[in-house]
Amino acid sequence: MGTTLLLGLGSLTTNAFADFIGDAKGSLELRNQYFSRDFRDSTATQSKREEWGQSFILQLQSGYTPGTVGFGIDAIGMLGLKLDSSPARRGTGLLPSDSDGRPEDDYSKMAMTLKARLAESELRVGGLIPTLPLLASNASRLFPQVYRGTQLVSKDLGDLTLTLGKVGSVKQRDSSNFEDLTVMGQLGAYSTAANSDRLLYANLEYNLMPNLRISYHASELEDIFRRDFMGFKYTTPLGAGSAFAEVRYFDASDTGRSLAGRMDNQTISSNFGYSIAGHTFSGGYQKVSGDTAYTYIGGSDTYLFSEMQASTFALANERVFHARYDYDFAKLGLPGLKFNVRYVTGDDVDPTNISTARAAALRASGKSGQEWERSTDITYVIQRGTFKDLSFRWRNATNRSTYANDVDENRVIVRYTFNF
Repeated sequence: MGTTLLLGLGSLTTNAFADFIGDAKGSLELRNQYFSRDFRDSTATQSKREEWGQSFILQLQSGYTPGTVGFGIDAIGMLGLKLDSSPARRGTGLLPSDSDGRPEDDYSKMAMTLKARLAESELRVGGLIPTLPLLASNASRLFPQVYRGTQLVSKDLGDLTLTLGKVGSVKQRDSSNFEDLTVMGQLGAYSTAANSDRLLYANLEYNLMPNLRISYHASELEDIFRRDFMGFKYTTPLGAGSAFAEVRYFDASDTGRSLAGRMDNQTISSNFGYSIAGHTFSGGYQKVSGDTAYTYIGGSDTYLFSEMQASTFALANERVFHARYDYDFAKLGLPGLKFNVRYVTGDDVDPTNISTARAAALRASGKSGQEWERSTDITYVIQRGTFKDLSFRWRNATNRSTYANDVDENRVIVRYTFNF
């Protein structure tokens, strides 16, 4: 009887964790990145940032236990290695530096996430890598930003998606430690010394039609700022191709003790385009209004159409026009090869709160700031054979500004992911 009981318990355990283990998956991403940003100013304290690094990103995702409420766990582990750097060229965001300003030879970090699922709702507690309008994790270096907090996403209400969240700290791209949240300084507009350990956010996204989505998001970084977002996204077939339009509106103000200073910003960012036979043409208009610069979480992405490699084009009063062209060479029989070129220009920049020598000169002469940036991006992914899915990417940018240092930048990224 004892043997029968043990066999029964073993069978029960096996069945209980069949989906938890059977639906588990993992990946190991290898990312090799070279980053060079030349400020073209030999009189600057550091006229160039140039580093080369290798990263390994291991992600493990379990399935869910059976039952009305399923439970699971995810984990991410990251190891970064220095291939080339020096104290004179540090600060690219690829590698951390020690207390003496010397780039570390290696660094690592990890995060665990507990998850629970009920019907079409999922609760995640622990490490989060959100891609939301008001909290967009930056993944443009060796590692993504990882936030620590709690997030609930529910799709139980048909065409409405509800997201609720709270985060209290972040591991930046080039850091092994969780830190309090800050606001992006925007070249002196806001104090980066102010920090908070509580960001609350709530998001509603609704599909009015299969090709029309509207959204409203709200967030508050305790004692620093309150931000709101409204979005509109539409796509439709048009002739032999398809047309698309998207408008994003942000509104920010300081709140509580206003630890980072006064904030008064409204920004509208738009993008309109058309795709046909491998070609995509797009562009739009953006306007920063209010008395201060665009407001967002320190180190994160802006979620603006204007954001480029060197500049975000989001300073006080800035008026922006942007254009982009993409081509997929699969239409010419070269699958895996893609190209895009972008051009963004901004003017009417208010230099009042910009802490650079060039901005001081603008203030003295009573002039506003201007800038432009051009970038090209070429990516090739091997389609077959031993090295299938190995990708190569070259990003090149040129930025010229009347309020900040000019920039020439190159990034070379080689990536490969093992899935298991």
